[in-house]
Amino acid sequence: MGKLKALDENLNLNNKRVILRVDLNVPIKEGRIIDKSRIKKIVPTIKNLIDKKAKIILISHLGRPMGKIDQKLSLKPITSVLKDVLNSNVYFSNESYGPAAMEKSKNIKPGEVLLLENIRFNKEEELNDKSFAIELSKMGDIYVNEAFSCSHRAHASVFEITKHVDSYAGKLLCEEVGVIKMLTNNPRKPVVCIIGGSKISTKIGIINNLVKKIQTIVIVGAMANNFINQKGYNIGKSLFEKNQENVLKNIIEQCKKNNCDLLIPEDVIVAKNHKSQGTLKNINNIDSSDLILDIGDKTVQKICEIINKSKTVLWNGPAGYFEEEAFSLGSNKIAKKITENTKNRSLTSVAGGGDTVAAINKFGCSNGFTYISTAGGAFLELLEGKNLPGIKALEINE
Repeated sequence: MGKLKALDENLNLNNKRVILRVDLNVPIKEGRIIDKSRIKKIVPTIKNLIDKKAKIILISHLGRPMGKIDQKLSLKPITSVLKDVLNSNVYFSNESYGPAAMEKSKNIKPGEVLLLENIRFNKEEELNDKSFAIELSKMGDIYVNEAFSCSHRAHASVFEITKHVDSYAGKLLCEEVGVIKMLTNNPRKPVVCIIGGSKISTKIGIINNLVKKIQTIVIVGAMANNFINQKGYNIGKSLFEKNQENVLKNIIEQCKKNNCDLLIPEDVIVAKNHKSQGTLKNINNIDSSDLILDIGDKTVQKICEIINKSKTVLWNGPAGYFEEEAFSLGSNKIAKKITENTKNRSLTSVAGGGDTVAAINKFGCSNGFTYISTAGGAFLELLEGKNLPGIKALEINE
């Protein structure tokens, strides 16, 4: 990972058209926005550009329209929300490029905002089409990427556009990349990595990339069922991923080789289904009709002890079926312990992944982490050590 070409705070943007690639991929139901967190996240960047008297042209996508116009996935409902939070004029363009959109981009006044229609209504976006990217680049004088969550895609508005207009990484993008660089290059030790989720195959890259640099890996969630099963214990009807024996052996071997402790649950909460009462059981007492839905008290206590000894924690993947109150205790206690230590013991805490963020929000801990990433795929791929097209495009050749 090279150094990013960051947007200079002293750059004169007065009356300049700034193309700002953002992530406004928010849940919309019947024209109403259900969760505004992604909009709120980008507000400080837009306000900063407004203060600098720039003309701001927003490019974003919503959902997966597959290159076709789908009014259910129009960005138009976001316009009024942006108006309210920015306290500035926000206009909407039914087109995302072309003469009409170009005219609007030129006619807005300094400090005003133009939101272009869903960029993915154009099939050329996901094809990273050069001609399309050139047309997009004509919409502004400079380009700024503040959509880290889209930067693992080689799409026209993320990658190809940077070749045709003066381009920069925004403050949020630099922050996110900086946090992951710290985790993968120079974290404060000891480091604990708490990994959950349903599929071990999607996390093997992260484990292999981090195992040499961290002291403890804690496996929770449905992923842990694979390890419990591999040890010869019954996991009943619990969710697990088939044909992963070699992957599990490789993880265990890598941990031994690199003196990295591997912790799996020793007790769990089981039930007959997601709606029935939970029962605490040691992993050697699980019945064939049981469904593992959370980690147990002894396991929670061990994880909390490890967090107490750690200087850095990475959390990706809840500990159980946290959506149901009965099976949310493990994730809740992890979130609360990380929050407490971040505030009282200067723990560096990083969390990422949609379900993890949802759990943290549910337990009221969103202000208790050093950094929370909403980026999903991009976050995971950068942790794996992969090159992200949108990031690579903004690196300075030193």
